[in-house]
Amino acid sequence: MSKECTHECSSCGSDCSERTKEQTDFREKPHELSNIKNVIAVVSGKGGVGKSMVTSLMAAHMKREGYRTAILDADVTGPSIPRMFGLKEKAAARDEAMLPVKTAGGIPVMSVNLILENDTDPVIWRGPLIAGMVKQLWTDVIWEDIDYMFIDMPPGTGDVPLTVFQSLPVNGIIVVTSPQELVGMIVEKAVKMAEMMDIPVLGIVENMSYFKCPDCGSRHSIFGESRTEETGKRFGIKTISRMPIDSKMASAADNGKIEVLHIDELDEMIEMLIEKDKNQ
Repeated sequence: MSKECTHECSSCGSDCSERTKEQTDFREKPHELSNIKNVIAVVSGKGGVGKSMVTSLMAAHMKREGYRTAILDADVTGPSIPRMFGLKEKAAARDEAMLPVKTAGGIPVMSVNLILENDTDPVIWRGPLIAGMVKQLWTDVIWEDIDYMFIDMPPGTGDVPLTVFQSLPVNGIIVVTSPQELVGMIVEKAVKMAEMMDIPVLGIVENMSYFKCPDCGSRHSIFGESRTEETGKRFGIKTISRMPIDSKMASAADNGKIEVLHIDELDEMIEMLIEKDKNQ
């Protein structure tokens, strides 16, 4: 850097600007045999709100709409995606690259649990190692042609979300939450992080929004009245889906049958992604 540098890159000419760009661009290229058009990160401010379930359902729904979808399980210390799809096969290798495992419906999935010898073996790593593994699931896996990759993110705004937002070409995020006011406050942290990283928030999915009585059909707000609408308005997020408390979803996830479910409440979110794809 020149001693006369004013920290205004435009004053130094294009060469200086290019050097600055190179220093601040942390994007990692996918494997040379991968062609991934859209990357959607599914995030939550805290754990236990159904983020992995929403990731799985979104990928399965978009697959039924005719799109080639994939799931990268970035929740390294709490990987649950393989179990939801009933995957027992381990990931294979080819020419120093990894191959994802395909679900019964043909969705490629890559997760640390598809590499570990035993599903219940804990991953006791520090942040940098975990972040490095997530990057490898992007760079060292042959994903082939994918229209929509959904990334199941770990909760919060720590090392892995920062790594994904900086290293992968994320087109947008979907935030998963539940109705409690405390969770709403934490959701704002995730939304603000996305804004700081210049990544658009495409929508909010409020899980466990209500319970619908099977006898009378009335709705009950088990976790209190929703404040998600207020959060959406404050940040200009138009697409909000509300998923009920439904034992069918829990049973399907536990038994590896999440792929066969169609959740009507996610239709608006799916339509938003399809419309976005048409306008690209």
